[in-house]
Amino acid sequence: QVQLVESGGGLVQAGGSLRLSCAASGSSFTINAMAWYRQAPGKQRELVALIGSGGSTNYADSMKGRFTISRDYAKNTVSLQMNSLKPEDTAVYYCNAEGTRPWGAPFGSWGQGTQVTVSS
Repeated sequence: QVQLVESGGGLVQAGGSLRLSCAASGSSFTINAMAWYRQAPGKQRELVALIGSGGSTNYADSMKGRFTISRDYAKNTVSLQMNSLKPEDTAVYYCNAEGTRPWGAPFGSWGQGTQVTVSS
């Protein structure tokens, strides 16, 4: 089992910044991609940003230029720096990791989520 633990959520005023972090733990796994998703009340979960094994990144259009995803491959952690936050960024943010076990079996894991609230 690969466990993901997020931290760094909270309440911030519009225009402010927050940094989310996520650490993966467990035994015998290789992570290929890590990502951040978010889910606002009454809405579907959506991709925020993704970073692959080679460092390639992908952002949702509304986050480009404001959010930056980064990864520490040695520590199996991923971070999301969020700047110029807007009230519409209010959501529960989830960390996601996908990879493989030594025997080749794929896995996908989710964190428990961390609340980000942006006040106007």
